[in-house]
Amino acid sequence: MTVLIKILQVILALSLLIIIHESGHFFFAKIFGIRVEKFFLFFDVGKFKLFSTKSGWFVKLFPAAARWETEYGIGWLPLGGYCKIAGMIDESMDLESMKREPQPWEFRTHPAWQRLLVMAGGVLFNFISAIVIFCCIMGIWGSAYIPNEGARIYVNELSYDMGFRNGDHIISMDGYEPEDFSSLQAELVRREVSSVKVLRDRDTLDLYIDRSQVSSMLNSPDMFALAIPFVVDSIDALNPNSALLARGDAIYSIGGREVRFLQDARKILPQFSGAGVELGVLRGEDSLDVNASVDSLGRLGVFMQMPEVRTRNYSFTESIPAGLKLSWETVSGYLKDIKLIATPSTGAYKSVGSFIAIGQIFPSAWDSYRFMYLLALLSIMLGVMNLLPIPGLDGGHILFTLYEMVSGRKPSDRFLAVAQMIGMILLILLMLLAFGNDIGRHIR
Repeated sequence: MTVLIKILQVILALSLLIIIHESGHFFFAKIFGIRVEKFFLFFDVGKFKLFSTKSGWFVKLFPAAARWETEYGIGWLPLGGYCKIAGMIDESMDLESMKREPQPWEFRTHPAWQRLLVMAGGVLFNFISAIVIFCCIMGIWGSAYIPNEGARIYVNELSYDMGFRNGDHIISMDGYEPEDFSSLQAELVRREVSSVKVLRDRDTLDLYIDRSQVSSMLNSPDMFALAIPFVVDSIDALNPNSALLARGDAIYSIGGREVRFLQDARKILPQFSGAGVELGVLRGEDSLDVNASVDSLGRLGVFMQMPEVRTRNYSFTESIPAGLKLSWETVSGYLKDIKLIATPSTGAYKSVGSFIAIGQIFPSAWDSYRFMYLLALLSIMLGVMNLLPIPGLDGGHILFTLYEMVSGRKPSDRFLAVAQMIGMILLILLMLLAFGNDIGRHIR
């Protein structure tokens, strides 16, 4: 059931993003009087369609559809979507229509600046939709984060090998002082950090960061988990340990083994499931030995003191600049990610993922906030990716159009057709890389 919920969320999110992107091309084409022959969600490879406004049953229900200039439909191959614009060399590779006499309603007969806007429309709509969503998120839920100030880390195997230890407080990265605890790992990678200053107990240390481990950092979740002190906040009155433990008690040992953080306790307590265990407890300035009960699930049944979460609510007018700021930070961060991927020495290309990786970031249960945030994030990613100057992507078309505007010479149809084919091959190779990475991660 969990997998099904994730799959449905991915399909819904990608469908919305495709429609938004293609609507941008459609919008500007219609404004300039350019004919749009087809508007499809997913690809109708082999002319097989799940739905079409030109199908017989639909035309019978809505006779006016037979006169519509544009065919709207849903293809069977869920790898994107497209807007077939008359007189343009695109994914359809319809070269026969390009051999006919140019018509005034075709893309190729319009001024370069109009064609530029038509090609940039998809990316523009992606960015606008992301900004609107982020503004809505700020207005409805506001922003919340765990401050890095005073927070301590709990390491995994990779961060331990890099020299970090449980309980370290990260002060700065190459002089930059991170504010949001959850961004530590991303900042470490994106800022190409070479040295991290940490506070360990009462000593300040500088740790050297080996940039050859970037790929490992990208594929190692929870390098810096939040270390939660094992301090009691509350306990159910019906729990047998309620007479033994009190609010503020700091548990420093379990069964004679040292415990500093809640994560340490989770590794030890299951060994005493359904039995008793001696706890070392610090209450104020007094040290106590307490014989506590552990339930069958390996728990003491206490609630821990949770870390500070800073929140800010925004009014309608405040949510707009806040949404714009979040959009810019997201774009900036993703551009840094692309730079890493384009640098083979970092090995960051191994982190590129496909629909499988996208599906893993969606929650296992419906969460409106999470879905909207991921929708805005993916919209920005789609927009930035499409701006890359690769033939077959919007960025390639934009590049050729800008060249025409600057030089006054329009690339030939043959050149555009060859470039489109090369771009499609590159995109297929990128897709294979992404699927291969996902399969490799699954096997490992």
